Amino acid sequence: MLATMSSAHEMVPTYPKWQTTFIGGVYKTTMEMFNKRNNIEYYEIGVFDKDFNPIPFVSQYEVINLKYLGHVKFDVYINDGDKAKAVYICSKSKIRKEDEVRTAVSSRICSKFKD
Repeated sequence: MLATMSSAHEMVPTYPKWQTTFIGGVYKTTMEMFNKRNNIEYYEIGVFDKDFNPIPFVSQYEVINLKYLGHVKFDVYINDGDKAKAVYICSKSKIRKEDEVRTAVSSRICSKFKD
């Protein structure tokens, strides 16, 4: 049996809440991500319903370039019509094409919206 250490990225808060914005019908949440993987620099952000179908959202990032041990805060915006359907916000590590030859594991971290 071989024991190895596994590390992934982190995203907080675990249970984000939507907040109103100054624009009617638009809500936002603020997330923070921390990269603990020295072999991954890019993470894709997504908002999903209960069945993990994608929901449209707006953010300054859809793919985040985040260096090893780096932190980033970002806002995610959604319209009122999609807010009730949004259950998860996830970040997924993106493996660069030239790194596909090596064995690499993609990780997905999800936070669940509070009602």
